[in-house]
Amino acid sequence: MSFLLPKLTCKREVDQAIKSVAEKVLVLRFGRDDDAVCLQLDDILAKTAHDLSKMAVIYLVDVNNVPVYTQYFDISYIPSTVFFFNGQHMKVDYGSPDHTKFVGSFKTKQDFIDLIEVIYRGAMRGKLIVRSPIDPNNIPKYDLLYQGI
Repeated sequence: MSFLLPKLTCKREVDQAIKSVAEKVLVLRFGRDDDAVCLQLDDILAKTAHDLSKMAVIYLVDVNNVPVYTQYFDISYIPSTVFFFNGQHMKVDYGSPDHTKFVGSFKTKQDFIDLIEVIYRGAMRGKLIVRSPIDPNNIPKYDLLYQGI
């Protein structure tokens, strides 16, 4: 399903997307096109892209093409989904130690739609961090890796 969504292939394109998407949530899915979990997430993103077109813009980013962002967001697990609003990185409290990104695939389309709505409404009110509406049982659990400590 990754062929249904637009791709950003270099750092310059990612920078341009972050700067140019206005009054909508920018969704960046960092991953690989040949990874099974990424394909599952891409399917959910592609099926919801039209429904969320008034609130969100979705792009796919290959982690191998933009190592600067992969390192900046500490993407050690794929897929990882990062959210922006008007050039500002939006953080989400998932009940885990990492608020900068969603790691893994969403269990249902509705989980993703609910999350985008909460981020959009919070961002429109000027919030930089919002609380996740997703059931904690539907959020994948993982251990944070701290490299170089």
